[in-house]
Amino acid sequence: MNAAAPAPRRLTPFDNPMARFLAGRFGIGLFLISLGMLFVSTLLGFLVIRIQINDVWPTDLPNLPSLLWVSTVILILSSVTMQGAVKAARGGQRSRLRTHMTLTLILALGFLALQSVCWLSWSSVVTERWSESAGYRFALTNFYVLTGLHALHVIGGLVPISLVTRRAMTGGYSPEDCAGVTYCAMYWHFLDGVWVILFMVLLIGT
Repeated sequence: MNAAAPAPRRLTPFDNPMARFLAGRFGIGLFLISLGMLFVSTLLGFLVIRIQINDVWPTDLPNLPSLLWVSTVILILSSVTMQGAVKAARGGQRSRLRTHMTLTLILALGFLALQSVCWLSWSSVVTERWSESAGYRFALTNFYVLTGLHALHVIGGLVPISLVTRRAMTGGYSPEDCAGVTYCAMYWHFLDGVWVILFMVLLIGT
């Protein structure tokens, strides 16, 4: 007696590469929305306190570290190279993909290095003027709250960037399979946009 043939496996939507890509992109989108809410709530908290203590808000705060302008340019450039990596991956340009991912990683590390220098330079200002008033303390430490929150997410972004760069070095991406590069770019462009907003808030509010 012949054994019954195994039932064919039922196909699911995720057997389709495009369906998997769209689902992943949707998941990244939800993740970025949640992160956006975190940054928005932080900014709203700053604005509420800023309004509440407006009468005692110091008017002679020191200028922000000038290197913040340089780090901003570097982060924007990293977003440009990241998008170049996406274009290279979709076009099957493996050498260009490796170059752009490597540049993005280097620029991200450069951004964090410059931010560290800014934090150290701002610490002397905080130390000198900490005891002057509650308004000074909030105004001075607000710099660390906003930039530090963003920096933590940049550090988190180094993990996927490093993984994508490593896979790109081994030729692991093709025009048909480059979702990881796209997801990484979505996150990185998000951080770029958030930083521009935070930087403007710092320029106006401190």
